[in-house]
Amino acid sequence: MSSPAPASAGWTGQKGRPTRLLLLRHGQTAMSAARRYSGRGDPELTELGLAQAQAVAAGIHTIDGAGSTGVVLCSPLGRAQQTAEPVAKALGVPVTTHDGLLETDFGVWDGLTFPEARERDPELHARWLGDETVPPPGGESFADVGRRIAVLRDEVLAAYAGQTVMLVSHVTPIKMLLRLALDVGPTLLYRLHLDLASLSVADFYADGGASVRLVNRTF
Repeated sequence: MSSPAPASAGWTGQKGRPTRLLLLRHGQTAMSAARRYSGRGDPELTELGLAQAQAVAAGIHTIDGAGSTGVVLCSPLGRAQQTAEPVAKALGVPVTTHDGLLETDFGVWDGLTFPEARERDPELHARWLGDETVPPPGGESFADVGRRIAVLRDEVLAAYAGQTVMLVSHVTPIKMLLRLALDVGPTLLYRLHLDLASLSVADFYADGGASVRLVNRTF
């Protein structure tokens, strides 16, 4: 039985124990190293990516509250699972996959670089950069991802109220969860940088409040 998440700090103004979400981005793949759109494809971690996952596992207990993690929820894609496995082992908890943690579906842009996608669909690509409701060809808009992640967040808060949960996912879902915690607009998606194998932490309270405690910690 895991212990509950730490009680809230007094300065936040929130009351009660939050549900603490440890948000871990997967490690490096060949696609991320080449700065290619990597959505629903399933590349494996590189040697560096595997080392990044091991580094997180070695350092996870330095994160406030991580020792009380009761479960690791993970995207079903291999790169996320390869990252989750050593970290979950270090925490002594199981890994459970959840389709809600999948990366954005980039459609026909999957596997392309930013310049290649822009050259292929210049007008659409420009609109996509400025409007979260515009999807890539055959893909998923950021607004759609945001709705999916809001449902996931609500499910997690209901199932693990007052506990600490690690979510191992991809850059866009993690940004969406931080956006929900900060209650900010879509510009966060374009201005927030999250490194590979980085950890962010957000507390969500029963009264609807939230507090982002850590962003983009690498190990």
